[in-house]
Amino acid sequence: MNVDHYTYRITWSPEDGEFVGSCAEFPSLSWLARKQSAALAGIRQVVADVVADLQASGESVPEPLSEKHYSGEFRVRIPPALHRSLALQAAEQGVSLNRLASAKLAG
Repeated sequence: MNVDHYTYRITWSPEDGEFVGSCAEFPSLSWLARKQSAALAGIRQVVADVVADLQASGESVPEPLSEKHYSGEFRVRIPPALHRSLALQAAEQGVSLNRLASAKLAG
């Protein structure tokens, strides 16, 4: 498992007065540092250590989001009244309901 393939983010924490490194695939992990580069290095090392521990104990390791296959489909349950309203909007715009929903999600 290449830990460089995970999704890292560095943000500023006003509460801590430092940068916070985080990893989307491991939401419970974080690393605080005064410099952005140190926050990234710290969270990468923490993730590497956790992955090594999981592998050593035979536990499953999360797949990096960058390596997952996405079909482009997902189901969303909505109230019937909203479904009717969206279907009407789609008809008025001359597009499919899927196209309308995709445009709204992208917007």
